[in-house]
Amino acid sequence: MSHDESVERIFLTPEYSVSRIIKGGWHLAGGHGSINTDEAIKDMEDFVEAGITTFDCADIYTGVEEMIGQFLVKNKDAFTSGSLPPVQVHTKFVPDYNKLNDLSTEDIDRVIDRSLKRLRVERLDMVQFAWWTYDAPKYVDAAVHLAKLQKAGKIRNIGITNFNAQAIKRMLDAGVPIVGNQVQYSVLDHRPEQDQQQMAAEHGFKFLCYGTVAGGFLSDRYLGAPDPEAPLENRSLVKYRLIIDEFGGYDFFQSTLELLKDIADQYEVGIADMAMRYILRKPDVGGIIVGARNSKHLEKLKLVSAFQLSTDDFSRIEQHVLQANGPSGPVYELERDKDGKHGRIMKYNLNES
Repeated sequence: MSHDESVERIFLTPEYSVSRIIKGGWHLAGGHGSINTDEAIKDMEDFVEAGITTFDCADIYTGVEEMIGQFLVKNKDAFTSGSLPPVQVHTKFVPDYNKLNDLSTEDIDRVIDRSLKRLRVERLDMVQFAWWTYDAPKYVDAAVHLAKLQKAGKIRNIGITNFNAQAIKRMLDAGVPIVGNQVQYSVLDHRPEQDQQQMAAEHGFKFLCYGTVAGGFLSDRYLGAPDPEAPLENRSLVKYRLIIDEFGGYDFFQSTLELLKDIADQYEVGIADMAMRYILRKPDVGGIIVGARNSKHLEKLKLVSAFQLSTDDFSRIEQHVLQANGPSGPVYELERDKDGKHGRIMKYNLNES
């Protein structure tokens, strides 16, 4: 079994590197169609052979940690012999909304131990910590406890998910060693650079970006297509259709697709490839999390690593998005309003059961 080394890598710490294209796990958690576990595990092997060795999952993605655990056990000999390269698994710690005010260290220990058991590993490569509302102030205490678990050898790296600059500063000031912030970052959403790019550069953490193709909206499929009518086929499309409204509406979105298509044609790639490469070229971006359902997407993903965007073409996109209305404000602020249109589509208490 040989493996491809053409996919770019980046060091998040001097000892820890990841593939800059990260295989997302949300779509394996149901709600995006039925999942065949054996096929999903075979797809993971194909991704690793192709050089996409980093996986993203979460404690709240039903069944996904277990699936990756099965994959790791099944291929243990291949990892030991070196016929498959080492894999990095980034999970998340997402305490329930209802628990935030009385979250105990025992609660945190229990969830981390459960992730270790599900993934069948002795140490978690990265735990990305999420918190629903700053009205519950114990997130700094929780992050400090994760740092203790890191010292105890249960966690290798600490990341965070969707935190704004102000909250990150509080955690950094408390001594929490953050290596990445998982954020929504795309042609349609530039909040990370407005809110915390300078902080990322100063403290050396990287953005690990989801939503880079906006659930599929940033693709040739939607160029010239009418605005899709509700109900949309999955939660991802519902979420990113709201972002299109924040960005400036469907007509401005179409003009953005036209520009991306014009540039993509010069490189003989698609709009989605261009959208991904654009974000990978941004400062302080470590990688992009791509929800490729199966290995049929692999050849397309390899294309993204095979070309670089010229400074002129990058500037054309930058100039265009300056005309956008938004989304504005700190990272994830729109989504934190539980009663707002972005917050209403979230599921908040998925660890309860």
